[in-house]
Amino acid sequence: MSIVENYKSIISKINHLSNKVTLICVTKTFSLDVIKPLVDNGHVHFGENKVQEARNKWSELLKLNPKINLHMLGKIQSNKIDEIVNIFSFVHSLDNEKNSIKFNESEKKFKKKLNYFIQVNIGNELQKSGIQISLVKDFVKFCKKDLNLNILGLMCIPPFNQKPEFFFSMLHELNKECDLNNLSMGMSSDYELAIKNGSNYVRVGSSIFGNRS
Repeated sequence: MSIVENYKSIISKINHLSNKVTLICVTKTFSLDVIKPLVDNGHVHFGENKVQEARNKWSELLKLNPKINLHMLGKIQSNKIDEIVNIFSFVHSLDNEKNSIKFNESEKKFKKKLNYFIQVNIGNELQKSGIQISLVKDFVKFCKKDLNLNILGLMCIPPFNQKPEFFFSMLHELNKECDLNNLSMGMSSDYELAIKNGSNYVRVGSSIFGNRS
């Protein structure tokens, strides 16, 4: 199957479950000529993990097609925040006060508002980014009330060697407790399960583009 056929198949599966889900096509490591058929097909939400790769790949296309929304999915380096604000529309990996303060300053500098998801370390894994569950509610309040950041909801990546449904359900409940309306959960292997547990932003790459080299 072609990339466009893969894409349409996933859109069909998503629409069967919910008509309120945003599909983020994760394009990290794939070149623009591979991605372009989806842009030509009218898709506007794409995810990248690295700032430099996103800048090199998307800068010209963003000028030609301002409807495109780039989603920052990777770990945030504080020295790249100005660039993130310039290039991206969404950030899915906000997880500490230092960076949230810098985003607030950068938004003012460039007169641009972004949309944020707070990444939660839902499996309490030492090697993973994300804020601890016990700190989430206070951090949400800090970002929204003190910094006026547009916090859409929470995001997680469940431990890959465990059933994701337990963690999706946990994040869904935490999201409600924080009075947030959006959830960024689910990737190629588990996006349908994530949608069934309330996710309305899913991040799918390999099921569309194939395995990364």
